Amino acid sequence: MAEQANRLRKQLESANFDPQNYVKHLSQQSDGDRDLQEHRQKIQTLADETAQNLKKNVYKNYRQFIETAKEISYLESEMYQLSHILTEQKSIMESITQSLLSTDKDETAKEMLAAFPKDTEEVKQRTLTTLLEKVEGCKNIMDTPGRYLVYNGDLVEYDVDNMAQLQKVHAFLMNDCLLIATWLANRHGTVKYKYNALYDLESFAIVNVKDHPPMKDMFKILMFPESRIFQAENSKIKKEWLEILDETKKNKVTKEKHKKEEVEVPNSPVRPEASVSTNPFDDKEANPFDSEEAVDLSLEWIQELPEDLDVCIAQRDFEGGVDLVDKLNDYLKDQPVNLRVKNLRVKVDERVRQLTEVLVFELSPDRSLRGGPKATRRAVSQLIRLGQPTKACELFLKNRAAAVQTAIRQLRIEGATLLYIHKLCNIFFTSLLETAKEFEMDFAGNTGCYSAFVVWSRSSMKMFVDAFSGQVFDSKESLSTAAECVKVAKEHCKQLSEIGLDLTFTLQSLLVKDIKSALQSYKEIIIEATKHRNSEEMWRKMNLMTPEALTKLKEEMCSCGMSSFSQYTGDDCWVNLSYTLVAFTKQMMAFLEEGLKLYFPELHMVLLESLREIILVAVQHVDYSLRCEQEAEKKAFILQNASFLHDTVLPVVEKRFEEGVGKPAKQLQDLRKSARTIRVNPDSTMSQV
Repeated sequence: MAEQANRLRKQLESANFDPQNYVKHLSQQSDGDRDLQEHRQKIQTLADETAQNLKKNVYKNYRQFIETAKEISYLESEMYQLSHILTEQKSIMESITQSLLSTDKDETAKEMLAAFPKDTEEVKQRTLTTLLEKVEGCKNIMDTPGRYLVYNGDLVEYDVDNMAQLQKVHAFLMNDCLLIATWLANRHGTVKYKYNALYDLESFAIVNVKDHPPMKDMFKILMFPESRIFQAENSKIKKEWLEILDETKKNKVTKEKHKKEEVEVPNSPVRPEASVSTNPFDDKEANPFDSEEAVDLSLEWIQELPEDLDVCIAQRDFEGGVDLVDKLNDYLKDQPVNLRVKNLRVKVDERVRQLTEVLVFELSPDRSLRGGPKATRRAVSQLIRLGQPTKACELFLKNRAAAVQTAIRQLRIEGATLLYIHKLCNIFFTSLLETAKEFEMDFAGNTGCYSAFVVWSRSSMKMFVDAFSGQVFDSKESLSTAAECVKVAKEHCKQLSEIGLDLTFTLQSLLVKDIKSALQSYKEIIIEATKHRNSEEMWRKMNLMTPEALTKLKEEMCSCGMSSFSQYTGDDCWVNLSYTLVAFTKQMMAFLEEGLKLYFPELHMVLLESLREIILVAVQHVDYSLRCEQEAEKKAFILQNASFLHDTVLPVVEKRFEEGVGKPAKQLQDLRKSARTIRVNPDSTMSQV
C-alpha cells in the first residue's frame, strides 16, 4: 500500500504530469465505479498528507523566521555597541597622536599664543565681522562677546529622505556655534548670503556618511527632531570639516569646564586657626565647598555622560539612554548637592528633555500605526522609567485611539449589513482587548492610570457606536437585521469581561436612542399595514388551496407559540380564521421576538407600549366589526376570530413577554380583559381602552 502511494506521489509530482491525459488513462483502465472511488480515496489521502506536511513546514519556517528576527535584533544591538567602542578607540588614538607631537612645536605655539592672545582673537573677530557683512539677517551674531570664526566654506545641502539636491549654502563655524547661510540669487552690494539657521555646538552631533557614488563626500548633522545632510567639494574638505567640527566642540567643552572650576574654587586666603569662629553660621557657609570636594565627578563615564546621551538619542538607543540616566541618579542619590552637581544636572536634564521629546514623537498618532499595541511598548516603558507615567498613558491611549479609528475607517462597507457588522465588531473589540492587555502589562505599577483607560474605553465605544448606528439604523435596515447586529455587538462586548472590563451598560446606553426609534418606526409600519388589511376585510375563511401550504402555515404558527392553532383548521385546506388576523398574528409575534432580542431595562416601556398599540388596532377592528355586522353567520365567524385573539394570541404574547423580560406586564393583562368583554358582550365598546 505504501509502495502504491509513493508511486502515485511521484507520478503527480513529475514535471511533465498532464491531468487530462491522466484522467483519460485512468477511465480507460478502471473496471467500474468502485475502482474510481478507491483511486479517489487514495488521491484524497495523499492530498491530506501533503496539506499536513505543508502546515508543519510553514510552522517550522515561521519559528525559524522568529529566531532569525531575534538574531538580527541582537546583531543590531552589538553593532551599536561596536560603533560606540570604535568611536572611543578613535578618540583615544587621536589623543595619543596629539601627545606624540613635537614638544617643541607645542611649546612654541603656546608661547606665540601667550605673546599675542589679544591680537589673534581680535584678528579672528575682525575676519568674522567682515564675512558676516556679506550675510543678510545676522546683525546680532557678534553681540556675544568672545565669539570668533574658526572655519568656513561652501557646501551643498541634500534632502534627507530622497537625497535630492536642495540648495547651495555657506557654513560659518564659530567657537561656540555653527551658522548656515543660503546663497542669494539676486545679490545687492556686498551681500551674498541669507541667514538660514544657527546651531549651538552642544545641540547637534556630527555623523560621517559613507560614500555611495554618485553620493559622496557627505556628512550629516543630527539634532532633534530633524537632521541635515551636506556635501563638501572633495574628500579633503570633508575631512577638514569633520576634524575641525569635532575639535571645536571639544575645545568648547574644555573651556567651559575650566571656567566652572575657576568659579567654583576661588583663590581666597586661608583663615588662620585663631580666627576660626564657633558661630554655626560660619560652618554652614563653608559647607558647599566641603561637599563639593566630597562628590567625585571626575569619573570617566560621568564626564562623557552628556555626549553619550547625545549618541543614544541620535542612534535611537532609548534603553541605553535611560540606563545612563538611572545610573547617574543612583550615583548622586546619597551625595550632597553643590554647584558642580547642579551644573551636571542642568546638562543631563537638557538631554532628558530631548530624549522625552523623541519618545513622545514615537508615540504620536502621526507615526506608523502598524504593529498593534505592542509596537508602543518600547517608548512607553522608557517614558515610565523617566518618571512620566501620566504622559506615557495619555500618549499610549491617543495612539491606540488613532489606530482603532483608522482601522474602522479603512473597513470596506459590504453590501450585507450583518457581514459588515461582524467585521466591525471583530476589529474594534479585538483591538480593545489587545489594548487592555497591553495597558495592564505596561502600567501594572501605576494604578492611577486605570481611570484614564476606563474613560478612553467609553470614548472608543462611542466611536464604535457611531459607525455601528450609521450602518444599521441610519440605513433603515429591517428590525430583524438590526436585532441580529445588536446581538453580535453584545456577544463581542462580553469578551471584555475576561480582563475585568464590562462595557455592556455603556453600549446599551449609547444604543438606546437608536433602538427606540427603530422600535417605534417598525411599530408604525405594522400599524399601517394592519389598518390597510382591515380596510379590505371581508371576514371570510382562508383557503390555502394545497395541503402543503396548510402544513407550512401550521409550522409557522407553532413556531410563533400558537400550539393550539390546529383546532382552527377545517376540512381540506380551509382555516376557520380571517386572513387579516392570521397575518396580524405572525407580524406581531415577529415584532415581539425581535424586540426581545433588542431588550434591556431602558426599553421596557417602549416595547410594552408598542405591543399595546399594535394589539389595540386588532382589538378595535374586531370590536367595530362586531358592532356593525348584522348577518348572523358572519357575526359568529367574527366572534370565533375574537376568541382566537383573546384565548390564544394574547396569552401567548403575555407569556413570551414575561419570559423574555422577567416580569409580567399589567398593561397587556388589562388589554386582554377588555378583549374578553368584547367576546362575552359583542355590543360593548372599546372606548374605555
